[in-house]
Amino acid sequence: MQGGSALYSTAMISTVFVFLGAGIGGALRHGINTVSPRWFGMGFPYGTITVNIIGSALMGLVAGWFAFRAGEGVPQDLRLFLATGILGGFTTFSAFSLDAVLLWERGETMLAVTYVIGSVVLSLAALVGGLAVMRSMS
Repeated sequence: MQGGSALYSTAMISTVFVFLGAGIGGALRHGINTVSPRWFGMGFPYGTITVNIIGSALMGLVAGWFAFRAGEGVPQDLRLFLATGILGGFTTFSAFSLDAVLLWERGETMLAVTYVIGSVVLSLAALVGGLAVMRSMS
């Protein structure tokens, strides 16, 4: 049972790293979404597009650094803190973008295109469905 206890402890520590990073990323996203309307007006979701573009660029830098610069020496908790935590809390679009590009780079072109189109269409449909359910309940 001691091995299970160590695995549980490792999982809990990893979860704490993700939790802390997500708090930082979420606070950064909130800050950008708060100042964007003041700077650019309310007519377009400038905050969201800014977060998505910055988050995707940062995910590329972080993933590239892990893959090409740091190698296997990067602790898993650092990967979780930066990519899953901070960037995941900042924007899940960065993870979506990374997944799509990784599929493309592996030569899985049709799967990458299907993933992108499916993700966008199904996510929009799910949002519309959720709104419809809540409208019907009010």
